[in-house]
Amino acid sequence: MDIKQICVNASDAAIKMASLDTQTKNNALAKIAEALLINKDKIIAANNIDLKRSEEEKLASPLLKRLKFDEAKIKDVALGIKSLIDLEDPVGKTLLSTMLDDGLELYKVTCPMGVIGIVFESRPDALVQISTLCLKSGNSVLLKGGREARETNRALAATIEEASRAAGLPQGWISLLESRDDVNEMLKMDEYIDLVIPRGSNEFVRYIMDHTKIPVMGHADGICHVYVDSKASIDMATRITFDSKTQYVAVCNATETLLVNEKIAAKFLPVLKIELDKKNVEILGDEGTQKIIPVKPASETDWATEYLDYTISIKLVSGVDEAIKHINTYGSGHTDSIVTNDKANALKFMNLVDSGNVFWNASTRFSDGFKYGFGAEVGVSTSKLHARGPVGLEGLTSYKYMLIGNGQIVDDYATNKKSFKHVKMNKNIENI
Repeated sequence: MDIKQICVNASDAAIKMASLDTQTKNNALAKIAEALLINKDKIIAANNIDLKRSEEEKLASPLLKRLKFDEAKIKDVALGIKSLIDLEDPVGKTLLSTMLDDGLELYKVTCPMGVIGIVFESRPDALVQISTLCLKSGNSVLLKGGREARETNRALAATIEEASRAAGLPQGWISLLESRDDVNEMLKMDEYIDLVIPRGSNEFVRYIMDHTKIPVMGHADGICHVYVDSKASIDMATRITFDSKTQYVAVCNATETLLVNEKIAAKFLPVLKIELDKKNVEILGDEGTQKIIPVKPASETDWATEYLDYTISIKLVSGVDEAIKHINTYGSGHTDSIVTNDKANALKFMNLVDSGNVFWNASTRFSDGFKYGFGAEVGVSTSKLHARGPVGLEGLTSYKYMLIGNGQIVDDYATNKKSFKHVKMNKNIENI
């Protein structure tokens, strides 16, 4: 089947998806979770093929870790689906209700986006999370995963499609694309696709934006920072930095650069190095850092590098203002955290750092759709339009205005026979 026909089918299915009730969607999600567990041996066998091929091709260790999809991962995604079932249906929610005049009522109501094309990295669990979020939010989805996970993605997509179709979902609501040519063709289908979400490097996201008329919600690099203020607790700063860097290094919300106030650096850095050495973290530092602890020199390039590995760069700064300037210069707008007991500095940091997620005394690893209670996420948006930060169910919906009248015409208002009242109501569209 060519890409145009796949997109046509997805567009047709999207109309039916938008009309599904909550019970039907939740039942389909339950069937998918069950099918993933039933077919775990088939899925793991497919993943082993991908792992073997990728090892032979000398895929980097962090990427191999992302690629692995064993029984524990399958159980995790099944639990994630069950938590998604418990979440409120994002479709059909009344966001605003206004009585324009007697018998003329305006409602702002959430609705699905329609057809979403998502290009993502070599994490098979991302395919499950993305497709089930699209299902719950009533969208059709076109999925293109990394080449490294080809066999795993095929097994997962087939399992999800079969289970969801048996639960009453329309044919064509989910499709798997497999080549770069498929993606390039998809980008031309602005007649059928409503949103594209690319997950990858800044260069990749820019390529997508430059080659399509379809709206793009960018998810670029995760160059995240922890800033340790002069009024930070040494113990807290150590724990947060260690977790932010090492809890799981191959993810976009892991910290890559540590900024340390020069007034606390001599006390803090030796303590931190002891902990980072336990995980064999390679530390790169500026001149000030090198005078305090033995580290390799950091270059200008390091401040703009997403390592996705056991490597961290450290820079000393004079205070919160320099930290903010550094982050806004070199960061990717993903997640940045300040560790301090100074409320004024914390609020200044959170207000002025231009990122989708800004934290006070918390690990950067918390910026995640599941941890935020979104069920999961299709990605983390570093743009500012439509959705920002972890994009879960609400980020996959739009809204429409529904106006309900009783024969009113504009001419009556234009000729002053009638006048608008614009009274805010606390009324849901379901109660009309």
